[in-house]
Amino acid sequence: MFKFGRLKSFSILSSSSRSLRSRTLQKKLYLSTKCLSKIITSQSPLAKFPRLICMASGKFDVLVGPKRCMSLEVEDRPNFPGSRSKWTEKIEFIQPDLYDGIPVYRVMNRKGEIIDPANDPQLDEEKVVKMYQRMTLLNTMDRILYESQRQGRISFYMTNYGEEGTHIGSAAALHDDDYIFGQYREAGVLMWRGFPLDSFMNQCYGNEDDLGKGRQMPVHYGSQNLNFITISSPLATQMPQAVGCAYAFKRAQSGQCVVCYFGEGTSSEGDAHAAFNFSATLDRNNGYAISTPTHEQYRGDGVASRGPAYGISSIRVDGNDVFAVYNVTKAARELSVSENIPILIEAMTYRIGHHSTSDDSSAYRSVDEVQYWDSTQHPIARLRSYLVSKQYWDDDKEKKWKEDCKRQVMQSFAKAEKKVKPNWRELFYDVYHTMPNHIKNQLKYMEEHVKEYEEHYPVKNFAKEK
Repeated sequence: MFKFGRLKSFSILSSSSRSLRSRTLQKKLYLSTKCLSKIITSQSPLAKFPRLICMASGKFDVLVGPKRCMSLEVEDRPNFPGSRSKWTEKIEFIQPDLYDGIPVYRVMNRKGEIIDPANDPQLDEEKVVKMYQRMTLLNTMDRILYESQRQGRISFYMTNYGEEGTHIGSAAALHDDDYIFGQYREAGVLMWRGFPLDSFMNQCYGNEDDLGKGRQMPVHYGSQNLNFITISSPLATQMPQAVGCAYAFKRAQSGQCVVCYFGEGTSSEGDAHAAFNFSATLDRNNGYAISTPTHEQYRGDGVASRGPAYGISSIRVDGNDVFAVYNVTKAARELSVSENIPILIEAMTYRIGHHSTSDDSSAYRSVDEVQYWDSTQHPIARLRSYLVSKQYWDDDKEKKWKEDCKRQVMQSFAKAEKKVKPNWRELFYDVYHTMPNHIKNQLKYMEEHVKEYEEHYPVKNFAKEK
């Protein structure tokens, strides 16, 4: 229907001028030249006034008798498709710096104190302690694997320092059958779902027990059993994939949700805009896209401000507040599943560690800046303060847990390091469901080549053919 304007009021006019009765319609009826007559003949109290006479200057005059007519006044608004605007006679450019930024939702202050008790998620002791333990276990694993890369034991690694709250808070609010499309800094989400330390280590070492069979570089985790889609290196590739998966769930009415994690650097990729136009996402704004700070990444108010332009309900949350992330993710999931709509969450946090082992962040930010965030707004310290205040945690428990954490990680680390690499023939499998002839020929050639020149290859470091 072509929308002409919004009906404001109608008046019944009498030739004798003895009465003038005005009523205001409660419903927002929209009128057009094509459907006005139909509306008038079908809607009470206009049903007895069927004939449309003319339309001019925002009024519809309807003949109701030989000497009486009804005047319908409408609000004159632009009728351009996709617009909800009003007319203006002023030249006014929208200036982004004149608007206040989107507020950041939080539950705890920096001391770990609940600000408004109504926002306390009221999680039981077992769950809150588990959240803290997963955050600290992730932190311990990061330290050991980072150092192992520096020692040349693995080729690459990316830490999650400072972002543990966004991982655990969001993961704890999701259902186990929800699908996760991560970027490359969401190991905590996978850890929350029960991905074992052994599997983390096997993947980083690319050994024979690696679920990916040694084909991916370190930190590119994936688990079919835990509904965590394998990480890809190129930025934003996971975003349109996640949208497609979510659309399939929507059509199936499965009650499942898809969560896509990405960084503010990814939001500048073309795939991100395609996904926004067809999507639901969770963004992690950690202050830097490798070496590019956010103020150079974009001129607008972060990533959440883009959501409304794509018709996406959006919210910004303190990513260092694990309870705030939990509340927002839980509410977003319920809204997304019940109404089949996308939600954009921008979790504001800070990447304390280097971008990866290939990066030296001291080249583009000061040590004092990092130290400030580490000492004043670390999500682990904030949650520990909360635990202590609730008498769920104390120094003795902290000491024992730290020792247990390190022991668990080191045991998995030692086992993974001793295992051989997958059989080199795995290179040729799993590309096609049925191996085509040209791949078979390549495999045969490689087998003959390795057999002839075996002394030049470290065959003993690879698993034997099963």
